[in-house]
Amino acid sequence: MAVTLAQAEGEPAAGHTALYSLHGMWCTSCALAVEGVLQRAAGIESASVHYPTATVWVQGESDAIGFEALAARVARIGYRLGPLEAVVDAAARLEKESRYLSLRLMVAAVFGMWTMLASLLIYAGAVPAGRIELVMAWLSGGFALPVVLYAGVPFYRAGWRTLRAGRPGMDVLVSLGVLGAVAVSVWLLARGSAEVYFDTAVMLVTLLLVGRLAETLCRQRGLKAFDALALPQADVTLERGGKRQTRPPEEAVRGDTLLLSHDETLLLDATLATPGWFDTATLSGESVPRYLAAGQKVFAGYRYLGSGQGPVRLTIDATPGERRVDRLCEQMRLLQTRKGELTKLADRFAAWLSPAALLLALITLPAVWILGAGTEEAVVRALSVLVVACPCAVGLAVPLAALAGSGQAMQAGVAIRDPAAFELLAGVRAVAFDKTNTLTAGRHRVVHLVHREALPEGFAARLAAAAAAGESEHPLTLGLLRWASETAHPGEKPAVAQREEVAGAGHRVSFADGQCWRLGRAAWLEEQGVALPESVEDADYAFASQVVLADDDGWLATFHLADPPVADARASLAELARLGYVTALISGDRQGAVSWLGGEVGLAASACYAQRTPEAKARLLAGLPAPTLYVGDGVNDTLCLAAAGVGVAPMNASEAAREGAAAQLLAPGIGGVVRLLGIARRTRRVMIQNLAFSALYNTLALGLVVAMAIPPLAAVLAMAASSLSVTLNAARLAWAEPPES
Repeated sequence: MAVTLAQAEGEPAAGHTALYSLHGMWCTSCALAVEGVLQRAAGIESASVHYPTATVWVQGESDAIGFEALAARVARIGYRLGPLEAVVDAAARLEKESRYLSLRLMVAAVFGMWTMLASLLIYAGAVPAGRIELVMAWLSGGFALPVVLYAGVPFYRAGWRTLRAGRPGMDVLVSLGVLGAVAVSVWLLARGSAEVYFDTAVMLVTLLLVGRLAETLCRQRGLKAFDALALPQADVTLERGGKRQTRPPEEAVRGDTLLLSHDETLLLDATLATPGWFDTATLSGESVPRYLAAGQKVFAGYRYLGSGQGPVRLTIDATPGERRVDRLCEQMRLLQTRKGELTKLADRFAAWLSPAALLLALITLPAVWILGAGTEEAVVRALSVLVVACPCAVGLAVPLAALAGSGQAMQAGVAIRDPAAFELLAGVRAVAFDKTNTLTAGRHRVVHLVHREALPEGFAARLAAAAAAGESEHPLTLGLLRWASETAHPGEKPAVAQREEVAGAGHRVSFADGQCWRLGRAAWLEEQGVALPESVEDADYAFASQVVLADDDGWLATFHLADPPVADARASLAELARLGYVTALISGDRQGAVSWLGGEVGLAASACYAQRTPEAKARLLAGLPAPTLYVGDGVNDTLCLAAAGVGVAPMNASEAAREGAAAQLLAPGIGGVVRLLGIARRTRRVMIQNLAFSALYNTLALGLVVAMAIPPLAAVLAMAASSLSVTLNAARLAWAEPPES
């Protein structure tokens, strides 16, 4: 079904929005034609067609943006509207388009080669003048027929459609250029002249097909960026009527009972019926597994690590197409249809260029003839105007750069949900971060230890053995294990006789020498009758998590473990400062925790703001130099994400934060922010380069071809070189090595 939202991010609150796929487009002129038809429809406030991803975004009254109403309008000018394609379907479509283009290009190259050879022999005077030269001219035309009548058909079809839509574009000029070159050549042959221009028609079709194929491959490369979100292809185990069944994920329905075995990846969003340990790094970004209790939500992409009680049972909440990972893809494609100022500028330029070129060609023909040139020269000059004015480079200048930049960002571990954000990202002056699960790593370590006066012999070794027993992956247990392993003397290996885990509370460990330890939450140990001294409470470490240890004699030690900063936090913040960005930490946590973390990552005390409400955080952000970038993960960050020029959600962000962000990090850490800003600066440079070059080319070329005689073939080569240069310049982003993670 179409993606329909009551309100899209950044749009006026006036109407509903919807997203569809558009089939039958051949170039950016097609996109502008469909866009024009939709914008003129009653009840539609705004419409945007994104050619690189073949998507249509509309905003307006709910009835006006319905599928049936829009499909009928689009069908009248020869295009087909459909539900939003799945990424795999879009990839298959582009693959089919590549084969389609390759076949037509092969025909154009094979037959065009003989056309060019015959024309070259005539130009070089390699054949005797007279009947032989005329025969070669006819042969040139004969070999051009398959190119003109088969390879060039998509241009004529698209040109006719854009004419019907009242938005003549590049394909109208191409079609008139090709058919005009053939008509002029036939007219010259009929007059007995061998100075034909079949080679112009052939080169125009061939070179434009080369450009379209390169452009399609670039679009394929950009679409493959979504592969980073792909899930494994596998069946799922369902329990229906007391019997287990193995079925493809697509056959599951909401409410089904799903069974997940150890080390198996979850393929559907679900609610836990029984607890267990999960590796949530794919979507949450947490560097260590989490223990999730019954009733908690889990999402496709999580990996089940076990609970010690066999397969975990879940109730399915979302099937393929409805999952959280699917919504991320849909939102990315939705926001790809939004156009930034550079894209709108390119569209406006391309929209007036084609009609202006047609008018200029019509004026050139009589004007040159009146000024004394012969009829043949006047016709050739008008033909050259049509050929040289093709604005394909203008239409491709910004969208291809944005798509290529999005692909590079995805490869660098950042999913761009709003390509128009590239324009703001390139000008960002201040970067602010939330604290918890944004700058912190989820990899706890011991920061403080309180113990009774006499610790037992080999304390660290016993703690390491207790923590390692059963291979628990609880983050606090792993933190204790790291501390104990670093502290214990080499060679000490106390034997563990038995281990009993109490899910979510702690565990008991019996050693071979008869000693018994209990390790876990303070409340659980108190329930076991362990008296805890008041002295273990330390206000300086109130931000840290506590793990209490007791032996047969009672309380033994209390460990304070803190969630340290992500591994690349200090280096990333230092790099941002070196590049001239203002950086800040804005948190709702207490001052002690914020100050400690700020010191760990190298932020000045004046750049660390604690105990801020969401409203206060947004006001602080507004006081930073604009445009701003904010990175936050929680519901309390949504206001800042909306207030910032660009919002970025870390990998472990809540759904509310993800929905409000223009980009999402797909890898742990914040290094993706630095890489994203670098990619944005390069992408904007490419956008400006493409737009400036294509606009300059078309403006100067039109003036030049009117002022002096330029052979149509030279105009073809110049136009094709312009389009290819824009495509290849954008491809530098898509094909370059992504920044190091």
